[in-house]
Amino acid sequence: MVDAIPDPETDLGGDLHAVIDTNDATTTVELVASSDIRIPYFGWFFHPLIARDLRRRVRHAATSLEAAVVGAEQPAPFRTSRILPPAAYTPEQIGLVATVCALTALANFGGALFGQYGAPVAESFDASDAQLGVGLAITRVGVLVALFSAALSDRRGRRRLVLISFSGVAIANGLSALAPSFSLFVAPQVLTRALATATLMVAGIAVIEQAPERARAYSLALLALAAGAGFAIAIALLPLADVATDAWRLPFLISASTILLVRPLARTLTETTRYRALEERHAERGRIGEVFDRVYRFRFLALALAAFLTNVFSAPAAQLTNRYLIEERDFTNTTIALFRGVTNGLPGLVGILLAGYLAERRGRRPLAVVALIVGTMFQMGVFLGEGPFIWVASTVAIVAAACAGLAIGTYNGELFATEVRGTSNALLLVCGVSGAVTGLLLATNLESLVDSIGSLGAAIAVCGIAPLVAAILVLPWLPETKDTNLDDVSPSEV
Repeated sequence: MVDAIPDPETDLGGDLHAVIDTNDATTTVELVASSDIRIPYFGWFFHPLIARDLRRRVRHAATSLEAAVVGAEQPAPFRTSRILPPAAYTPEQIGLVATVCALTALANFGGALFGQYGAPVAESFDASDAQLGVGLAITRVGVLVALFSAALSDRRGRRRLVLISFSGVAIANGLSALAPSFSLFVAPQVLTRALATATLMVAGIAVIEQAPERARAYSLALLALAAGAGFAIAIALLPLADVATDAWRLPFLISASTILLVRPLARTLTETTRYRALEERHAERGRIGEVFDRVYRFRFLALALAAFLTNVFSAPAAQLTNRYLIEERDFTNTTIALFRGVTNGLPGLVGILLAGYLAERRGRRPLAVVALIVGTMFQMGVFLGEGPFIWVASTVAIVAAACAGLAIGTYNGELFATEVRGTSNALLLVCGVSGAVTGLLLATNLESLVDSIGSLGAAIAVCGIAPLVAAILVLPWLPETKDTNLDDVSPSEV
């Protein structure tokens, strides 16, 4: 009878036990399933899924028991829903992952505003395409702040830096909301971009360190879902920009108001177990030299090159799409919101869930290579095609991009030791932002420099050559980390 009950270690955490009542004539078995899992902030989403999974477990156990009694063939092994994690989480792991997901959603909402509201902001201040491109590129200079924040997380802890960076996003967006000129709008956006990036980066590190061994990519997928939710909120508010010339200021004020949530979020955010262990043994942390030693040197160089090349395309594709749709496809801000919602909303959710599943079961490396090629080709099609095709191309591209981004993001956290995980990711950020600046300047100036380019869309599409090079020549050299303990993938050298 014990064999008929599914292993509780295969799901998020629930108990299934049998209550047996025996008398002279019959034996009655009652199967009881229960769960005391409490998930802060996102329980509304996961608790119904857990309840459904427990009901499925009861039915499977009952079928298995009946088959054993009558001597029939046993049913196929029980499989937990693919939406639920492939490994059990402790309450401490649940609390940390859920809290950093909430912080990530709010921070990414604030960080996405300039990119999505760039066109109405530029119109409000009478800024040209070139000025907008320069402004977007300048915000990437904030990488120096993000570099410092992420590296400092190796010395001061993940929890503290996440909370400080998140608070900075709210304050900077409040200043931008009140800006009287384009230059004074861009200046605080340097901090917004930097601190939003730092929040997401350190949150990702915390999730990698705290997640169960067989659910690191899955946990990062949850973080990506939260970031996507924040981005979706920015998109959902985009029609406000059509109401009045300065209506774009309202979403920035909403982001500023999230400063009021710092204290309640801080109460449920703990430091990662791995980082606490480093502190307890007074290990030296944050040494840049360790990133380039014999164990990690090649890993860093490969990931750095991949970060640069992928951002040459992803930055202009993300930041200039709205401008392209307005100028070359006659979209309005409301139509853009619809386009984004249809092609990026549900498909993005599917892509992230698929990415978490495939990365844990098929491996990070093959997923990164194939998804990056597919996603890049279809994203280039968005800028070269027209009509219904760009809707289809954008849908496929977002699913593939979610898979590639998750696989590469998991690598960034897994391939370095705990004592330099923040420092290595900060250096990778510099490489990625260098690629982003290169791509933005290239895309916004190619049209005027090369007559044959002809349009902003074609200029952005040309940048797509860079990530194809990364997928074919760089990513295949990375090691596979699926089904390997984190401390074996990136052992401490302290």
